[in-house]
Amino acid sequence: MTRFDAATPEDRRKLFAEAITAHRERASPFVTFEAHADAGTDTAEAEDSADEEPTQAPPWVQFADGTLNLDCTDEELDALKSLLSEFPAFKIDDLPRPEEAEGVNVRVSALADPNRVSQCVEQIFREVFDQPEEFRVWVAEV
Repeated sequence: MTRFDAATPEDRRKLFAEAITAHRERASPFVTFEAHADAGTDTAEAEDSADEEPTQAPPWVQFADGTLNLDCTDEELDALKSLLSEFPAFKIDDLPRPEEAEGVNVRVSALADPNRVSQCVEQIFREVFDQPEEFRVWVAEV
């Protein structure tokens, strides 16, 4: 892998697929995709808050052993369930709700080729995490 970020839908899907392939080839424990911390804010807003600590961690999705892993709110979980109806090969396997954390951790079986997984990950960021069309995503760990 030579690229670690992308900011258009087509480039992000390609990045996701390449990172999943690299993860599998390297037999790494997982690959993590993370939205840029300023995603969803406009430039003026981002400049005004540049010196402030982020109030919330950016959305992320991990992939490992045919499973997607993400944290979400109950509202985002509803959006995820709706989205997965478009991806019949993807099923929610587990919904742990840690007592010390808000929201829910979701594990989704994703036994599909890297291109199909990348399509689903793209839609998770856009529809579940409500990211704008041109948001930047990073491969945070492979």
